Amino acid sequence: MTGGPKDGDTEEEFLRSPFIRKQGNIYKPNNKDMDNESLNEKTMEDFHTKEIDLVNRDPKHIIDDVVKVDFEDVIAEPAWTYSFDGVWKASFTTFTVTKYWCYRLLTALVGIPLALIWGVFFAILSFIHIWAVAPFVKSFLITIHWVSRIYSITVHTFCDPLFEAMGKCLSGVRVRTSKEV
Repeated sequence: MTGGPKDGDTEEEFLRSPFIRKQGNIYKPNNKDMDNESLNEKTMEDFHTKEIDLVNRDPKHIIDDVVKVDFEDVIAEPAWTYSFDGVWKASFTTFTVTKYWCYRLLTALVGIPLALIWGVFFAILSFIHIWAVAPFVKSFLITIHWVSRIYSITVHTFCDPLFEAMGKCLSGVRVRTSKEV
């Protein structure tokens, strides 16, 4: 077993304490339990056990403008027709609580299977990109490098002098327009 009791700890304290990595607990973001030496060294990040922020769940603001649907966005009463205040409050509470709990129920039932499917999908996509697309593009660029060299030489040899001569011939042409009434 790795990571046995440290000096001064008893076997019983070690068995009862929750496992905390040397870098900090993954469920407590910004845990300051790190030693100064590891802060100064440049280390590889472990992306499989990176800390997860349970407060800000959309740090890159991916869903900012997509699902902002509040009660006022769906149900509105004009000034000349108001329902009873109690009905309005009950409708607001019913809408908000129903939306909240339906979302939680759906994520509990479907969230983990969809996370599995999306994980597999992006793993396959990454695999294809790393092992097929990138090498193919690199080999294609290496292969057509000689074609680009021949094309460049051909253009500079034949087309550049032709168009330069045409430009010098036509540079003296002046066009004047006049309107007669």
